[in-house]
Amino acid sequence: MAKRAFDLVVASLALMLLAPLFALIALAIKLDSPGPVFFRQERVGRHGVPFRIHKFRTMVADAPARGPQITVGRDPRVTRVGAFLRDTKLDELAQLIDVLQGTMSLVGPRPEVPQYVARYTPEQRAKILSVRPGITDPASLEYRRESELLARAADPERAYVEQIMPAKLRQAERYVDEATLWTDLRVLARTLRILLFRA
Repeated sequence: MAKRAFDLVVASLALMLLAPLFALIALAIKLDSPGPVFFRQERVGRHGVPFRIHKFRTMVADAPARGPQITVGRDPRVTRVGAFLRDTKLDELAQLIDVLQGTMSLVGPRPEVPQYVARYTPEQRAKILSVRPGITDPASLEYRRESELLARAADPERAYVEQIMPAKLRQAERYVDEATLWTDLRVLARTLRILLFRA
């Protein structure tokens, strides 16, 4: 209950304070390329219930038809404004809407698309999907340059499935085992420090 109350208060305040920034981002996206402001994609949420995540659109409107689920290096589908939003992680701020709706939390394992969740073991599904997915978590901070790592791989899809995803899942399981409001505050503080100082 304390975690959900914290999520609601912080997400509500953040959405109000960031409304002017959201408007500027939306305008920049519309001026840069045709298509919607938000990118909506099905992800797997708590208890395996699917939901459609919010992100500010960073790719061309028909990006899903042009390539794989993962983004590798300087993906040609990424727009000019999208490259800036991705680099600064501003595209993820739209998920405050998902937090307010209750499908996500501020901190929790990042939600995956169904095709990758299908690779989870039963034990991983039971543990990781027992909590709401989050905007940030220790694994997403460690792999914040994931697309650059994948760009150096001979087979990016295989590298993600066999190397990066297992490592992220181990961290997700550890998060679930150790999560408290205090550990969430530490993750949020680390996230803000990285975003503000690019550390």
